[in-house]
Amino acid sequence: MAGNDLTAPLGMGKRKFFRMPFGLIGMGIMTVMLMTGLVWIGVVEDPLGGEPTALVPLERTVEGLSSRDIAVVELNADIPGDSKPDGVQARVNTLGPRFEEAPVGAELNVASRRELSALPDDRVTERADHGLVPKVGIDGIRPLDLYAKQIAAEPASAPRIAIIIGGIGLSEAGSRNALENLPPDVTFALAPYGDRLDRWMRQARTSGHELLLQLPLEPFDYPDNDPGPHTLLVSLRGPEFMDRLYWLLSRFTNYVGVINHHGTRFTATEPSMQYLLEEITRRGLMFVDDGSSSRTVAPAVANAAQTPFSRVDIVLDAIPKADEINARLLQLEGLARSRGTAVAAGTALPVTIKALQEWSRDLEQRGLMLVPISATVDRAPQG
Repeated sequence: MAGNDLTAPLGMGKRKFFRMPFGLIGMGIMTVMLMTGLVWIGVVEDPLGGEPTALVPLERTVEGLSSRDIAVVELNADIPGDSKPDGVQARVNTLGPRFEEAPVGAELNVASRRELSALPDDRVTERADHGLVPKVGIDGIRPLDLYAKQIAAEPASAPRIAIIIGGIGLSEAGSRNALENLPPDVTFALAPYGDRLDRWMRQARTSGHELLLQLPLEPFDYPDNDPGPHTLLVSLRGPEFMDRLYWLLSRFTNYVGVINHHGTRFTATEPSMQYLLEEITRRGLMFVDDGSSSRTVAPAVANAAQTPFSRVDIVLDAIPKADEINARLLQLEGLARSRGTAVAAGTALPVTIKALQEWSRDLEQRGLMLVPISATVDRAPQG
């Protein structure tokens, strides 16, 4: 027995301490944590659940876009056609054309996009003294709904451009040139005094063009500048006004709306515009302001009357020269990219048709979308 054991006080032998294996315990904890992580990654579908992620489908590459083109494209949150939660596409508005709803992603048949009906629909047509005129059907369906052209599905951010070519029917050569050389999404405006308008209507519709009727309205310099014997004047009301209007509306069928021809005085006179647009709305049509007058009250009156409305932003051939028209087209592209939608108008002149034919060839590659005029009804009002 050791000396210190003999000299230790009674009951106070040498104290022995129990040592914990801290190294083994630490290794065990780390092993458990590692195994837990491996099981989590192997079993749970999304190991980063809760982390913000985004999937961007890159389905195709569009060649020919410069950095300038990409930088100025706007993403417009209010573009019509947003999808419902149940996967069905629907219009956000009530003024534009109302099409039958189709599942999101469903492709429109190519033939149906190109060919439009060339026969008047009895549901939206009635006979007046001068012939057939449009009306709203008993179920609320409008000529705008039945005769509008449904556009193909495109990216919501693609800037939209509508082109209206007027004077169709006045010249055989000019009308034929426009019909044979312009894309089907260009809208044609037929002149009420043109020849064989039913023939031009049928040919244009079967080629895929939406149609407007040109309404001659009173200019400030009337009668020195006389748009024709059925011009709508600010002095007219009642039966005489309606007789002229119904003569104009009966010139042909299957159009989505009307566009003024001349009319600087008429479109600046609020009571006359109210009288006209109330009847246009009652007939289920849209009204397009030709953009020729800065004094027009059409936007405000159309808004009050709940008339489907659009307005020409740029007149292409006020100066009918190729370089001037090309400059207006560049201006139109910039306007479409900044606003999301832009509308231009021109006449069936050879120089205009040629410029549009060349300009439209690579439009999609430049990130732009050509649409019929009815597709511009529900754009946000421009100041």
